[in-house]
Amino acid sequence: MPRTKRIISVDAALHITSRGNNRQLVFQNDSDKLYYRTLMEELKDDNMIIFYHYCLMNNHIHFQLRLKLESDLAKFMKQLNLRYSHYYKKLYGYVGRLWQERFKSNIILDDSYLLQCGKYIELNPVRAGIVKRPEDYLFSSYNFYAKGKPDTLITPNPVYLEMSYSAALRRKRYADFVVDERVVYSGLFGWAKKN
Repeated sequence: MPRTKRIISVDAALHITSRGNNRQLVFQNDSDKLYYRTLMEELKDDNMIIFYHYCLMNNHIHFQLRLKLESDLAKFMKQLNLRYSHYYKKLYGYVGRLWQERFKSNIILDDSYLLQCGKYIELNPVRAGIVKRPEDYLFSSYNFYAKGKPDTLITPNPVYLEMSYSAALRRKRYADFVVDERVVYSGLFGWAKKN
């Protein structure tokens, strides 16, 4: 039976996930994650993919990205996961399917969720107990937003840019937003703490 065609909105932001087959590890170490991230960088421009947030976990990946009219998300994900699978199989002598099913994609329709989804993605290593603080995890976009660390993969989330005209204040507000559940986004330059 043929697959149902994926509905993807042009100029839409998406939350993409892909998981290791049977929830198994797809990254054995940091070198594997670095190779996968390098592939993301190599393939994004050819496929017109704009990355806002990402996190490479041991057995799955999360991306938040935006597509353009010319974007080819299916081709990008196929190239990315297939090239990585060849690398992994050759390096580890692995036989069989590495990725579980095809990737999942959810359309992000609301600006406030655009930022909330980025927060969810970057807190994955903390929730999984890998690190205590999101800045301690090397393979996510958190340090780009909260610490100002250069990351050529990332185009700044437009809602992040609304946090302040000042880059330093924007980074502080973002860090507070991610680590403090009481900090909420309430529209253009609107940040507040819940009681």
